[in-house]
Amino acid sequence: MAAHAQAQKWSFKITPIRVLLMLLAAAGIGIAIFRLVTGLGIVTNLSDEWPWGLWIGFDVLTGVALAGGGYGTALIVHVLHREYFHPIARSAMLTSLLGYLLVMAGLFLDIGQWFNFWRPFVSWGHHSVLFEVFWCVSCYTTVQILEFTEIATERVGTKFHDIAVKALPVLMIVGIIFPTLHQSSLGALYLIMPDKLYPLWWSPIIFLFFLMSSFFVGPAMICVETTLAGKAYDHWVPIPILKSLIKVSGYAMIIYLILKIYDLVSRGVFNLVFAGNLEGNMFLIEMVLGIIVPIIMCFTNITTTRSGLFIFGLLVSGGVILNRMNVVIIGMIRSTGSAYVPSAAEFLVSIGLVALGVLAYCFIVENFRILDHSDHGHAA
Repeated sequence: MAAHAQAQKWSFKITPIRVLLMLLAAAGIGIAIFRLVTGLGIVTNLSDEWPWGLWIGFDVLTGVALAGGGYGTALIVHVLHREYFHPIARSAMLTSLLGYLLVMAGLFLDIGQWFNFWRPFVSWGHHSVLFEVFWCVSCYTTVQILEFTEIATERVGTKFHDIAVKALPVLMIVGIIFPTLHQSSLGALYLIMPDKLYPLWWSPIIFLFFLMSSFFVGPAMICVETTLAGKAYDHWVPIPILKSLIKVSGYAMIIYLILKIYDLVSRGVFNLVFAGNLEGNMFLIEMVLGIIVPIIMCFTNITTTRSGLFIFGLLVSGGVILNRMNVVIIGMIRSTGSAYVPSAAEFLVSIGLVALGVLAYCFIVENFRILDHSDHGHAA
């Protein structure tokens, strides 16, 4: 009995870095509450010209993309039955779940009249892309929570564990369908803005670019997450597994790059890449550092080391972040005629959400079998 009680203790290490994360999370939560009370105008630099800013660009569009590792991993491991990648399945799914929960929080904060958040549940706008995004993100987040019960019931509510295990395959399949819909739909929102979004980013197939980038950034995020988790918990995923995984990203990025070049040439705007203006330079940085350099790294010996894999993950993830921010902010400056600079409060809320996600990840990893479970155990 004593051993059982000891096993059921909850733990959470307090370190200086975690104290800092707690302070950042508390500051973000405090500002978020203040925003809900006072409105968007006082807290943010949003306006009629800039209704979408940092919270949509980073917290939502970027957050959804970076959280895409979950559905990509589920597709590879549980649907295609590539058990070789099973050691990263649980951590990828956890990162994805936390990412989507933070996306929902960011989206909630950006609603002007947040107390009307429930209306899409009862007022169905069948012809609205935003309506489809709302439902898909909501449903997928719910599915991910249900998927997590397979892990949670190993410790809490154990009598429901068998039910959770039996339901997991169905949830996995459903959980792959929803992301493919809303990842592309987030890009499709910009199809109605050919005169507003700069031609380097606007495209009749922008929805496909959003979907593809959300897929190839998944393995990159897994490289970042497993490296940080390895340093924190001394649990290292074997390098050959990660090397094989990022090749999925590499092939997807090659196709993405070819499609991007073809799209620019076919629309007659390829010359804008080397125009030397802000948009052209930001596009070049996005493509060179976020796509071309990682492709080279992916198929060379650079990524046969953990540091190489980590750098690869940072470059690809940073490239996708830059892409989303370019679409939301840089690509809209010329058409709006004014610049948008996020307020300090907007930055603090976004930083606070990330800090909250990191703290939640640490707590779950330390109390549930995420990194070390019977399916794979510790890597040598």
